[in-house]
Amino acid sequence: MILVLSGTSDARELALQIKEMGCSLITTVVTENAAISMRESGLPVLVGRLTPEDMIELVRAKNIQMIVDASHPYAEEVSKNAIQCAKEIGISYVRFEREGLEFNQHSLLHKVDSYEEAAELAAQKQGVIMLTTGSKTLKTFTDQLINLPDITLVARMLPRKDNMEKCEHLGIQQKNIIAMQGPFSKELNKALYEFYNVNVMITKESGKVGAVDEKVESALGMGIETIMISRPKIQYGTKFSDHEQILNYINKSTFGESS
Repeated sequence: MILVLSGTSDARELALQIKEMGCSLITTVVTENAAISMRESGLPVLVGRLTPEDMIELVRAKNIQMIVDASHPYAEEVSKNAIQCAKEIGISYVRFEREGLEFNQHSLLHKVDSYEEAAELAAQKQGVIMLTTGSKTLKTFTDQLINLPDITLVARMLPRKDNMEKCEHLGIQQKNIIAMQGPFSKELNKALYEFYNVNVMITKESGKVGAVDEKVESALGMGIETIMISRPKIQYGTKFSDHEQILNYINKSTFGESS
């Protein structure tokens, strides 16, 4: 049995390919919305955040022999928990990391290593700042930016009830919430930047699958300063950026050959 840590479209596709190999598997996602697409694809799925203890219990209960970590590039806690779980129980761990994007140096593009650093840099700016980094780290930005007189904070995130409640709790006005699910085209990005008269955009380097190139190129082309948060630096060990490489790794393992 293989545990596939999922939640993204490319992770779902990888899980389907693993299933087509004849391997038994179970997937995990954080939200019910993500689970719907997994079920529609015929994939068994568990919903909810797994603590380190939860993951160990699941691996033991399901007799998991391999963890395929295809979680989002910024799901740092999930990956660290999975690495530790595999090490503690003595099973295989392999990471699928979607390829990143290289952006040419640009006077308006600022790369930082953390959400905190992004918030600190943004606090030195003025005007409308658009956050496209999701809800999980929203408080990191509101703590530093929400009460600054020369800054208006606009948050773009998934249209979920808990996200809207979080925005309200953290002081983001309803008119400054963009509740939409991407990926977004260049044209839509431009339209949103224009509508909100954005001066600064904050993003993560989520890769082409996450359409970060469309987001960044649109902003830079409009003269909008862009703050990009680099991916977490994690020692994954065995890591591939191609589905075929992951499938070959599974196939060459003892468990994969016997599936």
